[in-house]
Amino acid sequence: MSIEAVKACFARHGIADRVREFEVSSATVELAARALGCEPCRIAKTLSFMVDGHAILIVTAGDARIDNPRYKARFGAKAKMLTPAEAETLVGHAVGGVCPFAVRDGVAVYLDVSLKRFATVFPACGSSNSAIELDMAELENYSGAAAWVDVCKGWREES
Repeated sequence: MSIEAVKACFARHGIADRVREFEVSSATVELAARALGCEPCRIAKTLSFMVDGHAILIVTAGDARIDNPRYKARFGAKAKMLTPAEAETLVGHAVGGVCPFAVRDGVAVYLDVSLKRFATVFPACGSSNSAIELDMAELENYSGAAAWVDVCKGWREES
């Protein structure tokens, strides 16, 4: 899977023309923010984890970090990120382009509440030089999110 799979998914929803591709890398929060000309916190980064033998994705704001106690309380396990090889095999996208769209069957997607403070955010689209701008309803809909979760720190004033 790749940007082509994401574009095909978005074509079914009539939004493939909204995918942006860059001449430069957008593989990290900082690079994506620079390519888009936006604040890093508005980059919707997708993190991949293993829970009970299954890959899950958690989409967070660019300035948020996984809070291990909150993660463990929500998922019943310690946060264990997938290796780059596991992410590509189990999720269907390479690290740098991991996104919550057009993923392999059985991969659950969760959206972190750190995203809700923005009108729109920019997740990747399956490659290390792509993004799309979506509002929260669109992100929830097109990602097929299982639920909103609160498993991050570093983005709240009290964090």
